[in-house]
Amino acid sequence: MIKKIISCLILLSVVFITGCTKKEKEDRDLLSVIKKRGELVVGVKFDSKPFGFIENGKLQGYDIDIAHLLAKRIFGNEKLVRFVEVNASNRISKLNSGEVDMLIATMTISPKRMEVVDFSLPYFYTGQAIMIRKGTDIKTVGDLNGRRVIVVLGTTGEKNIRYFAPDVVLTGYRTYQEGFEAFLQRRAQAMTSDDTILAGFVMDHPEFKILPQRYSQDAYAIAFRKDPQSASLKTEVNLALDELRRKGHLNLLKSRWMPAASDNFKESAGKK
Repeated sequence: MIKKIISCLILLSVVFITGCTKKEKEDRDLLSVIKKRGELVVGVKFDSKPFGFIENGKLQGYDIDIAHLLAKRIFGNEKLVRFVEVNASNRISKLNSGEVDMLIATMTISPKRMEVVDFSLPYFYTGQAIMIRKGTDIKTVGDLNGRRVIVVLGTTGEKNIRYFAPDVVLTGYRTYQEGFEAFLQRRAQAMTSDDTILAGFVMDHPEFKILPQRYSQDAYAIAFRKDPQSASLKTEVNLALDELRRKGHLNLLKSRWMPAASDNFKESAGKK
């Protein structure tokens, strides 16, 4: 009798421990947490037209639309997403601190970043370019040697441009908007960034142009915290991105936010 009681207690203990372990995993799993919360929290840029920007008081752009599509997949309602402003300098810290669930913020995949965050499948391809004023004598990247060029801190642009123009004089700014304001004020002869970001500025300022050369081949991807709790969320996002690509929705977003009719922007996506 005593043996039977002991056996029952052991069995109950195993069931209890197994059940608790499963529940603890569910409680920590980020996708489960998001579903219970009823809201997806996404870090995006507010100053990176056409990916994330405010116009007429409304936050909009390619990255914003991606977030809404993910919310629709997870909840069946594209409106169940809250946006948190990030920039190139603070986005990884905001992700790893838990302030946001993921980053959809024109973030290129790089080996250094892969050490601290996980990435989804790419959702857009871009390349580093140079923006100048029309009429200047800057024709190639080599013409930047000895000249002042604006870069955004925390991006891959600084390292790339120094490789092609070792004697360039770089001036760094915290955000794209701050860098562009400095360019408007003629604090530099050129500005370098992803061609897609520069295209957003050129669309509104026809006095500028983007040089035709590209100095990198980069992929934008969604970033997640580098821990097991993010694994199921990453899988869900990858399935969503694959479906969006197969059904042509990503191409529709490109057509909406980066129309081929723009004389100032030559899209690099699909040519890498």
